[in-house]
Amino acid sequence: MIGRTFLAGAAALMLAACGEAPPPPPADNPLLWEIASADGQVEGWLFGTIHALPDGVVWQTGAVDDVINAADYLVLEVADLQDSSAIQQTFAGLARSPGLPSLEYRVDPAQRPVLAKLSDETPYSPEEFRQIETWAAALILANAIRTDADPTNGVDRALQRLFADRRIEEFEGAERQFAIFDALAESDQRAVLSAVLEEAGGTERSGSPAAIWLSGDIAALEAETARGMLADPEVADALLTRRNLAWIGQTVDLLEGPQRPLIAVGAAHLVGPEGLVALLQAQGFTVRRLR
Repeated sequence: MIGRTFLAGAAALMLAACGEAPPPPPADNPLLWEIASADGQVEGWLFGTIHALPDGVVWQTGAVDDVINAADYLVLEVADLQDSSAIQQTFAGLARSPGLPSLEYRVDPAQRPVLAKLSDETPYSPEEFRQIETWAAALILANAIRTDADPTNGVDRALQRLFADRRIEEFEGAERQFAIFDALAESDQRAVLSAVLEEAGGTERSGSPAAIWLSGDIAALEAETARGMLADPEVADALLTRRNLAWIGQTVDLLEGPQRPLIAVGAAHLVGPEGLVALLQAQGFTVRRLR
């Protein structure tokens, strides 16, 4: 669920998954909200993205296209997703520590066969993995899982291209996103690794994340925020709750400016009682879903 496209600079919380089937034809209903002030003035828009999609998925239609044309500027989690070299350098600077145990001893014995098989799909040897922190190993392994979803089809990357002649801001940037993982306690890093291996092991799920994203099914999206690594309360707090609380202050400042932003972040950040939609409503904004 998380990590495969993160190494390409995507958000920590994505809805791309391991081994997903191709989605059905698009329902043209991704999560999109209009944000208005108390007096009814439209101040901006909020769009829930997905950071990897199979080839051929059409999502830039209807209300989404209208908002892209109307917005003055774009706000992403990471602004420069195209600079993969810089992102990889940032990752490498945080990922290594000396004196770590072998990676196989950082997982449940039952998951070691999956770990061995997946490790073989990476360019890293067991000795090299021994110098890589658990969170970073999890992201490397997630990135090695074969899936139809491709980060080059990610919505945030497409938006970056569409706003090439307009201003683009970011909430965090790649270094701060990697630092969130780096700051996790070792037990929580191992929960992230375990969740990646569980996904790689072919655990059944109720539907393709791409299909869920396209449908805009809020209940299904909320369910995604309580499974996998996000089932661990500490991980969910670090990767979802605290980030949303940090972003809401930035969002309010942006909405109070003279230009109207399109704020595009991973769809998991928008739903639930601690999602950005609920937090904006608590700040006195009217948030209306567009379809």
